[in-house]
This record gives sequence, structure tokens and C-alpha cells, in this order.
Amino acid sequence: MTYHDRLFKELLETFFSEFVEIFFPQVYEAIDLEHIQFLKQEFFTDVTRGDKHLVDLLVQTRLKEEPGIILVHVESQASVERDFAERMFVYFSRLYQKHRCRILPIAVFSYPQKHDEPEYFKLEFPFMQVLDFRFLILELRKHNWRNYIRSNNPVAAALLSKMGYQKKERVQVKLEFLRMLVRMELDPARTTLLTGFFETYLKLNEEEEKQLEAEIGKIDTKEAKRMMDITTSWERKGRAEGQANILVRLLKKKFGNMPVEVEDKVRNLSVEKQQELAEAIFDLKSIDEVEAFL
Repeated sequence: MTYHDRLFKELLETFFSEFVEIFFPQVYEAIDLEHIQFLKQEFFTDVTRGDKHLVDLLVQTRLKEEPGIILVHVESQASVERDFAERMFVYFSRLYQKHRCRILPIAVFSYPQKHDEPEYFKLEFPFMQVLDFRFLILELRKHNWRNYIRSNNPVAAALLSKMGYQKKERVQVKLEFLRMLVRMELDPARTTLLTGFFETYLKLNEEEEKQLEAEIGKIDTKEAKRMMDITTSWERKGRAEGQANILVRLLKKKFGNMPVEVEDKVRNLSVEKQQELAEAIFDLKSIDEVEAFL
């Protein structure tokens, strides 16, 4: 699974109901979102092509006031793929073969350029149609970011970074993203998840950051402070993660393999404790001494 796939999976698992509500309202009205269950990712091997694939997201639920389960399969696609619709059908057929229930397939296209994607896969002869497989699609670049900034939907906020905007609008997109976060008042963990997703796909350069600060300075004091708190918190987290990565690399270079639990402890240190470890690292003689230090 690619880094892109992991980001989308985490976002949609955390905010699945909100994702369906904002982009597929007809689905939101029909399915029971009180009893959703995220299933283990399915692994498929294409022997003919020699490819291996993981289904991005598989959700079990049911229709309102109807017996029996249904599955919702969401596939995130970050680049143009000529045979993508065919792959969606292959996933569908294998999932149906295993689960024998109704399956709703959804494809989310998030690549930078607009591209007319088919929402079907057909097999036919001149004298008959054998297959007409269809799936729901979301082409993010075809959605104007301004249409979503008045909502209180966290998925919409994160996906502003993948929607249609002009280069000159980048600062404004981030400003409105921060406004949405302030308005939603989410807990720190969810705020960090949304900010991390947004920053991955729309990271301002130094000049743009200065423009953003100037724009925030024109806003009501209370709202501006909360926006700066979010920005500062994310920057601090980014510095901590960057320093943790350096420390882990140094420790592995010095001691070879490092137990996963030790690496996790290093990554979870505060910035201050990371600095202490950085200063002590050359005096430590073994992984045991590293553990004792931690």
C-alpha cells in the first residue's frame, strides 16, 4: 500500500459517514451508518499480469430497514490508469465471490489534472451485451473548493487540497481550511489528522506562508489566535517527527537492528527529550543503554 493509499484510508476510516454525506448524499440516505464495520483489507493477485493489489477500504453495513449485509468498497486512485475500470470490476467480482452480498463500488480520483474517467466497464458483442458494470465516482479536481468552505464537514476540509483551484488561490485555500478547522472545534488527534493530510498535498512555500500570516492578521483576534495555534501545533509536530527520524537513523547506524518497541519510544519522545537523547547518543554503548536512557 502506498503512502497516498494509507493517508486516504486513515481519513476515510475516521470520517466515513462524513465522506458519504458530503459527496454521495443518495448513499447517505439509504445505508445504515450506525452499524458500519471496517473489514480486513482483501489481497488479490493477478496471475496473468503478475500484479498484486490490496483493496483500499471495505466497509460492511446494511440498508435502512432491510435485512442482510451490504459492502461498500472505496478505491482511491492517485494517477491515471488505462484499465482502472476493469480493475474495479475484478475487485467487485472477487469480493462478490467471497461474500455473496450486494456491493457498492466507489472510486475516488485524486490526481492533479482533470481527466474524464469512465464509471463503467462493459463487455459486449455486436449481437448482445454480456456485462454492464457500473460504479460511483468522485473526481476531486472537477469540484471547486469554494463550494465546500461553508460546510462543517471534516473530509471536505481535508480534500480542499485535492480539489480544483488555481495556483494563485493556494494561500486562500489554506486560509479557508484553517477557518473550517476552527469552526468545527475537533479534538487534537482529528485536527492533526486533517492538517497532516492537507499539508501533504498543499504545502505552502515560504513566501506563501508570509502571505497567509498577513491574511490571518486581518481576521478577528480570537479566530486568528486559534488558527495560529493549529498552524504552530502542526509545525511543532513536524519538527518532532523530523528529529525523531534522524535519531532513529543514527541509532540504527550505530547499533544495527533496533527493536520496534525501542523505535516507537524514540518517536514518542517530546522535543525536549529528543534533544537530550541527541546529546547522549554518542555516549551510549548498546541498545540496552538506550532503553535504560529512555
